[in-house]
Amino acid sequence: MPLSTIDPTTALVVIDLQHRILARPVTPLPAAEVVARTAELATAFRTHGLPVVLVRVAFAPDGADMPPGRPVGPRPAPPAPVASAPDPEEITAEIRGAGDIIVTKRNWGAFYGTDLDLQLRRRGVTQIVLTGIATSIGVESTARAAYEHGYHVTLATDAMTDIDPDAHHNSLTRIFPRLGELGTTAEILTLLDSLG
Repeated sequence: MPLSTIDPTTALVVIDLQHRILARPVTPLPAAEVVARTAELATAFRTHGLPVVLVRVAFAPDGADMPPGRPVGPRPAPPAPVASAPDPEEITAEIRGAGDIIVTKRNWGAFYGTDLDLQLRRRGVTQIVLTGIATSIGVESTARAAYEHGYHVTLATDAMTDIDPDAHHNSLTRIFPRLGELGTTAEILTLLDSLG
């Protein structure tokens, strides 16, 4: 569904824009574009006094808190640490701001096993705008859960990317239209400005 409105109580929820994830090859958009557009949105949300939630995925060094199960394929290994590199689990500085809500997840989606829903409800949030990596994994899982929790869901289509172009396309064309509204960063910014 095309973008029609932004509630006055909307939060920006950013999925996994941390160094470890940003170091992986992605498509169809480069990670730098996703970060730049997300940074634009984050600045606008803060300017309007709306919450910005930065979600990251992290596990204990021994992997003891990884979700159980038997995935078909191997879990991707993080890139090898570099002595001068920043903490791989740290959210990139381009999108961080004072007062942002930080949520650490240990699953694909940002709702299960976290306090995300509580943080949003305490602030009276009725709608979320989603950005991040990967479209078909963390973003889609969070969008599905947000829909199930009763939030209006908006997806910033040019502020997300994936590790698989077919999976990205499937999320954008088949899944997201059933969960909420889709719009570009520019369209979302225009609606935000109309809030006054």
